[in-house]
Amino acid sequence: MGSHSHPLPVPTTAAGREGLDAILQRPGEAVVALDFDGTLADIVPDPDQARAHPGAVPALSRLAPRLGSVAVITGRPAALAVEYGGFAEAADLDHLVVLGHYGAERWDAADREVTAPPPHPGVAAAQAGIPDVLAAVGAARGATVEEKGRAVAVHTRRAADPQGAFEALREPVRRLAERHGLIVEPGRLVLELRPPGVDKGVALTEHVRETGASAVLYAGDDLGDLAAFAAVERLRARGVPGVLVCSGSSEVTELAQRADLVVDGPAGVVALLTALAAAVEDR
Repeated sequence: MGSHSHPLPVPTTAAGREGLDAILQRPGEAVVALDFDGTLADIVPDPDQARAHPGAVPALSRLAPRLGSVAVITGRPAALAVEYGGFAEAADLDHLVVLGHYGAERWDAADREVTAPPPHPGVAAAQAGIPDVLAAVGAARGATVEEKGRAVAVHTRRAADPQGAFEALREPVRRLAERHGLIVEPGRLVLELRPPGVDKGVALTEHVRETGASAVLYAGDDLGDLAAFAAVERLRARGVPGVLVCSGSSEVTELAQRADLVVDGPAGVVALLTALAAAVEDR
């Protein structure tokens, strides 16, 4: 069966069905927003090796011209998500924006520029303190540090006991973050230290406001996406229909429980985007 023959999945909730219907009725006023890692790209042990699913760009290139906007909302630097996603080389993506660092950075496909305010000074200070924290926690051996410029992340996926290292590091990393005016966002075997007041929910709400969207779909896979899920729920309460999609993972169950639709990881997200593009084209 080719990718063109995937039927559009039906959300399991009334609110989700209403949201999907609103997108199909007025696609030019809709925003489709997507997390990157775990949603458009498979989770891999080394975050530098993450790449968008091979079907992601073709699906987005087909869908984006018919929508008000497609936004990729990620904790990564915008330029890195653009590179790993292969978005800069793609045709028909003029309506794509990448909101990096949870919206602190913005890359627009129309002009291919990244715009951003200066980084929070606490990030560099916390980054300097991480080696001491890792050295003091025996279970942390094998943990790796990812410098993100506007944030810094400690990954335990490569530690001898990934979950044990994650649990052992939670409190010392939280204390380090607090000392430098940062917060900790836990994820799938990762602890990210970043400035307060930036999250995917704030970024999504702002983007929906900017675009004047009348409907929204958000797809994510991790705890950092719960803020965007909450933002969609608040928008729905204000009369903007929306769909919550979980890129299925056995590592995080909270998202699946709150989602209107659970798909099978990045391949399932690509199938959904492809089916959505086909449904919009048929109207």
